Amino acid sequence: MRISTRTIYENATTQLNTLQSGMARTQTQLATNKRMLTAADDPIASARALEVTQSKSLNNQYATNRSNANSSLALVEGALSDSGDLLMDVQTLVVQAGNGTLSKADRLMIATEIEGRMQDLLGVANTADGSGGYLFSGYRGTTVPFIQTDTGATYQGDQGQRKLQVGSSRSVAISDSGSSIFENNRTGNGSYQTVVGANNQGTAVAVTGSVADATKLTGHNYTLEFKVTGNPAVTTYSVVDGSGTPAGPLPTNEPYVAGKQITFDGTSFSITGEPANGDKFEVKPSEKESIFTTLTSLVGALRSAGEDKASLATLSNKLNTAHEGLKSSLDNILTVRASVGSRMKELDYLDNSGSDLGIQYDATLSKLQDLDMVKAISQYATQQQTLEAAQKSFKTMSGLSLFNYIS
Repeated sequence: MRISTRTIYENATTQLNTLQSGMARTQTQLATNKRMLTAADDPIASARALEVTQSKSLNNQYATNRSNANSSLALVEGALSDSGDLLMDVQTLVVQAGNGTLSKADRLMIATEIEGRMQDLLGVANTADGSGGYLFSGYRGTTVPFIQTDTGATYQGDQGQRKLQVGSSRSVAISDSGSSIFENNRTGNGSYQTVVGANNQGTAVAVTGSVADATKLTGHNYTLEFKVTGNPAVTTYSVVDGSGTPAGPLPTNEPYVAGKQITFDGTSFSITGEPANGDKFEVKPSEKESIFTTLTSLVGALRSAGEDKASLATLSNKLNTAHEGLKSSLDNILTVRASVGSRMKELDYLDNSGSDLGIQYDATLSKLQDLDMVKAISQYATQQQTLEAAQKSFKTMSGLSLFNYIS
């Protein structure tokens, strides 16, 4: 069979180009450390690598979200810590204000100091989040949460909790509403409260006690009224159900003994001191009260208290009420703070699992995409030798000619 010179050159050129292309491809693989240069190299592995790459990118974004969430929660936790410290300072001042040896001037100084603590607390409640918004305004992030009023402060935010997705199936609240922190405080012992009558003339002081039997609580309002009759004076008290519904048996003309527990309809509390005829105490279900209202009432009580025994007894009752409100507020802040801490702990766990997942994604991508360097270098050396042999053989063959044998 005759093979033309042109065919020899074309075949050799094609083979050399093929060998050079293969060698260039291997060199590119070595330079990039990638087994697949295009999807055509391994369609199935390429599709799988795309899925894993997308999952890895999403996992990285969740890690960024967790970092942002941690930063926001750290700000919230810091503000709650400051609030707790301020309330504990106020509690100390309330105890100090209950000292019967203090003068009116002393109480005015304590009132001024408590007012300063309230201003500090208001500043904490209006803490900025560092990005143009406020921590405790709910979804209304750019609205100042609290505005001071004559009776305390008005909340201008909403009840929303801003959330951030920190995992494929987990969102974490990165804020708490100011209402749930500073206005969600139960008066009294959380179930009921005792309130001194506005016109009391005696020295009786009530201390809200405990729930004697939760199954007997009615949720009604009661009025406890004292009567002082006879000579020598005999003090008795009666309790009237404000709802008009008999819920008894309620005490009627019971002899009063200072410090003795008064128990009815599941409530149990004590009264000390010497009540005057007609003195009253209200016993009613606990309500939600803003800590700013509690502090404003406390300051007002300290500034308006007189020097007579009746005024000092009224002050003692209001100090007890304020102390209960402060305790409830502090308990609520500690509860929210514990919730924030649990969320931060959860973020730590999610960070650990996210890191493990990222390692798995990297390992999977390595198996799908990375090049076997030893194998590739060996292949490159073989291709180089093959190309050199092909070039030398082509050179030899192209030099053959019948004219070399014609003399």
